[in-house]
Amino acid sequence: MSGNRRKAFLVSAVLVGGALLMTACQDTDGAADTGASQGSSSASGDAATPSGSSAAGSGKDSGAAGKGSGATGGTEDGAGSGADTGNGKREPVGQSCGANDISWNTRSETQAGGYILISAKAKPGITCILPAALPTVAFGSDGTEAGPAEQAVGEQITLSGNTTAYAGVNPKSTDSDGGKELDSIIVAIGDEDPEPVTLKVGTITVDKPVVTNWHTSATDAVPFS
Repeated sequence: MSGNRRKAFLVSAVLVGGALLMTACQDTDGAADTGASQGSSSASGDAATPSGSSAAGSGKDSGAAGKGSGATGGTEDGAGSGADTGNGKREPVGQSCGANDISWNTRSETQAGGYILISAKAKPGITCILPAALPTVAFGSDGTEAGPAEQAVGEQITLSGNTTAYAGVNPKSTDSDGGKELDSIIVAIGDEDPEPVTLKVGTITVDKPVVTNWHTSATDAVPFS
């Protein structure tokens, strides 16, 4: 091969090799760009996932907050309206009875040597509570007061509608012939009742009188000695 032809061949070889090399570089760059692009997309997708989780978490938190708010409102709505009975319920608190809240009646009984049966019923439209204490029963202008005919104090009674409470009064608990003759008694609901009532009972002899607790049955209100 002559020198000129050999030189021309080498130049051609160099040019072809350079062209191949440039093509290979472009392919590599394209692949790299594509990989980078895919990596970017993948990274972008991964980044979106926490964002979505955060949104879901926010929704759950919001729901939980709403649920908590409702529970609190329910508790507040149910609280403070009455007395706790100990079983998770509350009952309305009634007012204490006064003598003027009650329709009174008396009658004489012969059992246990003779006594006066007092009956008490709430007036129409009234609901009130007789406390777990003796009725206050007094006699005469000197205000002689009846003592307890029972050893223990009874239970409170709620008067409403047809519910009736009974108490028995023995005006003379002694065996002597002494005493004072009276025809009425004064009845109050406790010593602090501002409006006691006077009830006619016929002529009675009073000497160390006693009275029972309030009872819902008349047979339980007999003042045995």
